[in-house]
Amino acid sequence: MKKEHVGIIGMSVMGRNLCLNLERNGYLVSIFNRSYKKSKKILVENPNKNILCFKNINEFISSIQKPRKIFLMIKSGNVTDKVINSILKYLDKEDIIIDLGNSYYKDTIRREKYLYNLGIKFIGAGISGGEMGALLGPSIMPGCKKSVYNIMKSIFINISAKYNDFPCVDYIGPNGSGHYLKMIHNGIEYGDMQIISESYYILKNLLKMSNVEISEIFNLWNKGELNSYLIEITRDIFLKKDDKGNYLIDFISDVAKNKGTGKWICKNALEIESPLSLITESVFFRYISSMKNERHFASKILIGSKNNFVCNNKDIFIEDLRRSLYFSKIISYAQGFYQLYIISKINKWNLNYINIAKIFRSGCIIRAKFLNKIIDAYKNNFKLKNLLLDKYFSEISCKYQNSLRNIVSTSILNGIPIPAFSSAISYYDSYRSNMLSSNLIQAQRDFFGSHKYERIDIKGSFHTNWK
Repeated sequence: MKKEHVGIIGMSVMGRNLCLNLERNGYLVSIFNRSYKKSKKILVENPNKNILCFKNINEFISSIQKPRKIFLMIKSGNVTDKVINSILKYLDKEDIIIDLGNSYYKDTIRREKYLYNLGIKFIGAGISGGEMGALLGPSIMPGCKKSVYNIMKSIFINISAKYNDFPCVDYIGPNGSGHYLKMIHNGIEYGDMQIISESYYILKNLLKMSNVEISEIFNLWNKGELNSYLIEITRDIFLKKDDKGNYLIDFISDVAKNKGTGKWICKNALEIESPLSLITESVFFRYISSMKNERHFASKILIGSKNNFVCNNKDIFIEDLRRSLYFSKIISYAQGFYQLYIISKINKWNLNYINIAKIFRSGCIIRAKFLNKIIDAYKNNFKLKNLLLDKYFSEISCKYQNSLRNIVSTSILNGIPIPAFSSAISYYDSYRSNMLSSNLIQAQRDFFGSHKYERIDIKGSFHTNWK
């Protein structure tokens, strides 16, 4: 007996692979794309599958059993609004629209409210894992009313990634919480990729290691506490050659692109006053990488370090770098989860950080062995504000912080750009400081603007006539 009949709008790579995922799990799938050729191609390449292809949007929607469940795998922003508005006249009350695109969470909140008033149910679900995740099982982050999630729960579980048979999907919270979590996921992904690339750059330019040697280092790291999807694929990247026999990494442009989700998390950090410094630096570094022509010109006229790097013990230096990478990873996740803590309080989402860490363990880009430590941290203290205050993470941070200081100072003295590593140790030192330099800032604000200040010995607000 066939399972439910569902629909998907959007047949680019992610939509096509989600279609095949659903069909493989026993669902009858109706598909629609603005360009009928894309939909038809899926049928041709996948004969004898339970997939129905439609040219007409009305026929597409009419084919789906009620209450309809329609997945949107389309570009975020205005396109999503246009598609939703174009199908509303064909929908009935109690139908469900599931937006699996990279939508901005405030748009998701607005859309859910608008559709709820029309009697249409809506889910804004973050999804991670890229094209292979969509095909074989992604990590799914649904934000919606709990009753709506319960209707979709079995489908989400069936198509999601599994970690030791545990489905990498769970109810996140109301309205925009699922897409907000995806935004945090992407921010952590930015941070992870940046600190990994800084590690590679140091191995390549300070230790002068070959691509094969660097791959061997990453292979070794992947067997320990750094074990993760990103470390694994990075190991393999260094060994890939082009059709001329050259190592491909050496011929790839150093201009890193982005799709805008990094910008969203940085803007939101400013809005809710969250110190997201490492992830923000990772986004900024992509922007400066895009200034290729300017950097090329500047390299001809701006002088860098004249320091001649000498490594007295390569093994110790590489271990310091490994520890720096792990310690910086802790800082990145600490900042990301702290931002979740702040937004959860503001929006009364009541986020479950244990479940969040669990659904990241497979399918998604930031999947890592390290996530089990985060689960343990929140099990030990469900109200934990910052991961650095957990026993395991505080002990590791205290043990590894000197390694990061060595790597940062060596890199700076030798003109190696390490914005994320630098940000990590700066955040750590700021967070652990009982007294910061901000007392002077308070005095300055009062001097030029009469903004007042607080004292450490007397309660209340004070103003001084500094002149």
